[in-house]
Amino acid sequence: MNTDREMQPLYDTLNNMLRAESSCGFRNTGVIGGLDKMIPLWEAHARNSNVSADFAGEVTTSLRNYPSLSIDERQVAVRKMAKLLESAAEDRRTVPSPGPEGPRKRKQDSGVNLDSPLTVIHGIGLKQSERLKKLGLERLRDPLYLYPHRYVDYSALKPINRLQYDEELTVIGTIKETHLQRAKGGRMHIVRTLIGDGTGEIECSWFNQPWLEHQLRSGRQIQVSGRTGMYLGRLVFTNPEWEELDRSALHTGRIVPMHSLTKGISAKNMRRWMHTIIEYVTPYVRDPLPEELRERLELSGLEDALRNVHFPNSQEHLSQARRRLAFDELLMLQLGMRLQRAEWQAIPGQPLVVGDKWLHEALAALPFTLTGAQQRALGEVCGDLVKDVPMNRLLQGDVGSGKTVIAALAIAVAVRSGLQGALMAPTSVLAEQHYLSVRSLLQVIPGLDLGGDELPAVCLLQGSTSPSERATIAAGLRNGSIKVLIGTHALIQGAVKYNNLGVAVVDEQHRFGVAERAALRGKGDSPHLLVMTATPIPRSLALTVHGDLDVTIIDELPPGRQPVETRVIYPGERERAYTFVRSQVSKGRQIFIIYPLVEESSRLQAKAAVDEHARLQEDIFPSLRLGLLHGRIKPAERNDVMAAFRRGELDVLVATSVIEVGVDVPNASVMLIEGANRFGLAQLHQFRGRVGRGEHKSFCMLVSEGQSGHRGAIEDKSDRRLRIMETVSDGFALAEKDLELRGPGEFMGTRQAGYTGLRLARLTDLHLVHSARREADRLFSEDPNFTKPEHKLLAEQVHELWSPVVGDAD
Repeated sequence: MNTDREMQPLYDTLNNMLRAESSCGFRNTGVIGGLDKMIPLWEAHARNSNVSADFAGEVTTSLRNYPSLSIDERQVAVRKMAKLLESAAEDRRTVPSPGPEGPRKRKQDSGVNLDSPLTVIHGIGLKQSERLKKLGLERLRDPLYLYPHRYVDYSALKPINRLQYDEELTVIGTIKETHLQRAKGGRMHIVRTLIGDGTGEIECSWFNQPWLEHQLRSGRQIQVSGRTGMYLGRLVFTNPEWEELDRSALHTGRIVPMHSLTKGISAKNMRRWMHTIIEYVTPYVRDPLPEELRERLELSGLEDALRNVHFPNSQEHLSQARRRLAFDELLMLQLGMRLQRAEWQAIPGQPLVVGDKWLHEALAALPFTLTGAQQRALGEVCGDLVKDVPMNRLLQGDVGSGKTVIAALAIAVAVRSGLQGALMAPTSVLAEQHYLSVRSLLQVIPGLDLGGDELPAVCLLQGSTSPSERATIAAGLRNGSIKVLIGTHALIQGAVKYNNLGVAVVDEQHRFGVAERAALRGKGDSPHLLVMTATPIPRSLALTVHGDLDVTIIDELPPGRQPVETRVIYPGERERAYTFVRSQVSKGRQIFIIYPLVEESSRLQAKAAVDEHARLQEDIFPSLRLGLLHGRIKPAERNDVMAAFRRGELDVLVATSVIEVGVDVPNASVMLIEGANRFGLAQLHQFRGRVGRGEHKSFCMLVSEGQSGHRGAIEDKSDRRLRIMETVSDGFALAEKDLELRGPGEFMGTRQAGYTGLRLARLTDLHLVHSARREADRLFSEDPNFTKPEHKLLAEQVHELWSPVVGDAD
């Protein structure tokens, strides 16, 4: 049996429709399309919710013929419906209260079914529903979260005699005359309408909409919204939105939402459908936030927020709606990651043996002294390793700050404790680099049984590894003779079985998703996890998007690192750059020339790099030795090219962003980046970090493709962004700038796979970010298992949003 709470939204919806109709003078304009268009949908929902058949029948019979009634008859019909509602309310009050009711699964709601297809909406047939699927809209619940991508504020009203050029506003007037004009040999139709409001007249014109000639009849009152333009010295509206004055305006005279569209769906139809759905569906949406929390933070209710984000009555209403929905997104992000962390750390880990004496000997054996920041980072990592709770730490450091040695020491602790270590990198170039670096470090650390000078217990596994070598590695991993495995995604393939994995390291973790991290963890019995990134992430962002990780920052560069002089140059200065390259090569230095990766087609980008390599070799640097590196080259060939460049057998390496991380060539002194505007500041900083790693003065030249075009011109936004690189060398400062200028997408990546992402929330809104994090902490502190009745809806939503992620490690 349905409860009063379950049926209440149906009564509220009908009551709202009747009130709107009454306020509009019973002209059948209180509801978009008229009451008769909305009643069939209401009737279907009433049947599904077990509303009294007599009541539903009286409602639908009385209102189905509403358009054919006179104004007086409509008034009588509406009053009759109001009395029926009062009577139904009395009946409901005689039903015993069901008492406290916990949240239910949405699919179990017997009122309006949020999972009903969109075809229940008047005007959406099978053909239109197929088109809407392209926007991700299939069920009634889906449009709620297809937020407008922008708004046009037509709420300003002005008399025609006070209009000015280039204003965005609405005027109300009476059509004086309308005529159709043909232009361009009859191929173009122009409808011109003159409207006046007693203070003046203005002409409105529409192109290639000849049917408007019959709709825009003389004497009709309309409201027109758009931006004023100028034609032959007169103010005009060109292709404005318009509506009849006696309709409830959706397209004019208000803040008009602009929703995403697809082929075959007009903006007006989309807006009408969205309005119908929002009006009907929002009363059935359960608010997951406890009332106490909403009141304390002064947040709107979810129903009001959804209504006002789609069809706001004012800028203030829109701002409040966006704040509430953005808070929800941030809170779900925080709660989901805390849930991941709790599930991961609920499984006991293996405490490892560090030992102060051994650690002192290991540090003394290294060919360099750790910086203070490295020592702090090592202390935090070792503090985790000795616990029976598995480590889950992010090690964040600028380019060249020395993260690899921390990873090598963590792996050494695992080996010394009789366990295995693994390091996974996103590319074969980086994997090979780590193999050489970690292997050389482990070779000098005392107390490790790795098989003598050749270290057969340290192996490299990647896509290009031969089948026979793979078989040997697989056997060694299973019997425990291989202690350390370094490689690419190959480390998490099903055939790879570890004997006892103690420490797992993931480098450049933003290149991997949560699933890959979980897969590597799943190769062992709750191994300690260390994830590293050389992409500086602002601390405010790191605490938000890495809520499941402890964060360690290495904010100090080793002594001796050379500052890299950076300059923005323009296409006309490219020849001077080439001359500088030749001079550096003559001094024995090596050069990187980078071409941007075009997201739409990596194949096209590879071709561009190939073409430029050929041009540079034949026309620009015929006497120099040039190499080529891009993503389409086979791994073995790519490794050969990098090895040749490291050995100094190549003067210039032409490459795409494949060399962004992990390439260590101390002799390289020049980084020339073509199309630098296409990259974010953090990525440009990564490129710049490939030089300045040796004893030689190093340089980075950023070739702009911005609109400025040449030095001395007025700089556009993208060039001003590049200029930041000239004066800021600190990666974290650049990351803050990148976050401010480009948003969080570059840092979020695909890491939080399974979470739908942030549609409205801005991670630069630190006040809201901190507020969401504070509430997440409070919720987990007070009710870690979400067992309180007021938290059950919240728990249900968190699990729904994060279900593809939570449990990956099991």
